[in-house]
Amino acid sequence: MKRRRFLQIIAGAALIAQGARAETWTGQAFGADLRITAPGALPLAEIRAEIAAIEATFSLFRDSELTRLNATGRGPGSDRMRSVLAAARRVHDLTRGAFDPTVQPLWLALAEGRDPLLPRAAIGLHRVQIGRDIVLSRGQALTLNGIAQGHGADAVAGICARAGLGDCLIDMGEFRALGGPFRLGIADPEAGLVATRMLSGGAMATSSPAAMPFPGGSHILGPHGQIPRFSTVTVAGASATLCDAASTAFVLMRRDEIIAAAQRLRLRAVTAVDFEGNFETLV
Repeated sequence: MKRRRFLQIIAGAALIAQGARAETWTGQAFGADLRITAPGALPLAEIRAEIAAIEATFSLFRDSELTRLNATGRGPGSDRMRSVLAAARRVHDLTRGAFDPTVQPLWLALAEGRDPLLPRAAIGLHRVQIGRDIVLSRGQALTLNGIAQGHGADAVAGICARAGLGDCLIDMGEFRALGGPFRLGIADPEAGLVATRMLSGGAMATSSPAAMPFPGGSHILGPHGQIPRFSTVTVAGASATLCDAASTAFVLMRRDEIIAAAQRLRLRAVTAVDFEGNFETLV
């Protein structure tokens, strides 16, 4: 099942301004479209290998490190898994638990029409042990869909940087830029295109409760029973990993909570569209 995307490229200003010939490559990652635009030949073999390694770690739809961990409750953690879980825990802690990958059993229960009582009781990333081994508490399972795409965008950006590509834009649903500026459009499922923003370096990510159909409501589940407060939230910051997770959490949070968390996470900007279609800049 694919997420609808609410960030879109308006123009690659840096590539046009420098008169460079932009090369664009399209592929697949996490079951969705991946697009990379750069002013030169891309190291495609390395990029494809990196995407395959990321999916072999985080996919919920094939045999992966994550599905094996969810099945057994513990397992040796790869460097990649430990790194992403550490980032997830940071966002979890600094959003007061609004971002929590242990909602996976609750997500499955609601999707399958089962009683959500026990899955809800198992929620709590603070109960996951992250060390040489990853150890889940009883009844827990993880979904890293709210952070793995951002990690993927950062990883591909690292490959492009090492290849000497100065002005490069990676679109994995979340955007990661090297150089720039790039003009991106922010869209809302009801209001349509609501704003444009320039991205120079760093990352931008958008979350929307309407991005993917889900039985009984939003696919973005509140770990503590929260319901979405915004139709769309867009976050800009240093890394796509951070922006991906933060935008997911912020959909569920009050304005004052978002502003405080954005400061703690050192984000560059946060914008939101409420369910009446009003656009506002929070940070």
